Order: sequence, then C-alpha cells, then structure tokens
Amino acid sequence: MITLGHFLVFGALLFSIAVAGIFLNRKNVIILLMSIELLLLAVNVNFVGFSRFLDNIDGQVFVFFIMTVAAAEAAIGLAILVVLFRNRATINVAELDDMKG
Repeated sequence: MITLGHFLVFGALLFSIAVAGIFLNRKNVIILLMSIELLLLAVNVNFVGFSRFLDNIDGQVFVFFIMTVAAAEAAIGLAILVVLFRNRATINVAELDDMKG
C-alpha cells in the first residue's frame, strides 16, 4: 500500500533533482526548462498525495491547473528557444545575455 510518506519522499526526490539541474547546469536553456517542469511535477505529486490522504479532490483540481500552466510554459519557452536559435545559432545561456538595442 502506498502511504503519504511515499508520495512525499518521491516529491522531495523530484524537487531535489530539479534544483540540482538548475544549479549545476546553467548553460543549456532546454535543461533549465526541463528542470522547471520537474519542479512543477514535484508539486503535483505532493498535491495528489495530500488529496488522496485527506480524501479531498481539491488537490487534484489544482494539479489540472498547474498542468495547464506547465504546458503553456513549455510551448512558449520552446517557441522562444527556436527563435533565439534561428537568430543567434546557439542556446547557450552565457551567450544570450547581451541585448541588442
């Protein structure tokens, strides 16, 4: 049987991997976006775990809203990356910090 502790440990593991991905890899924008998605997934796992533990559906409703925002963020983020790659021929974060004006 899966308990609340299992959900919380799994969510903490996902959150730790995402934070490590953000801090250890600051060069690739795609990996940064994937790490942000992992952060949102960790929050979703915690919402589902508490929703199941408390026999309340509110947490699962929040998960649908978070998934909608995450899908929009991924689509817009990837579109911005495609435009940046076409203009600059790189997705390295260190080379994207200078602005033209």
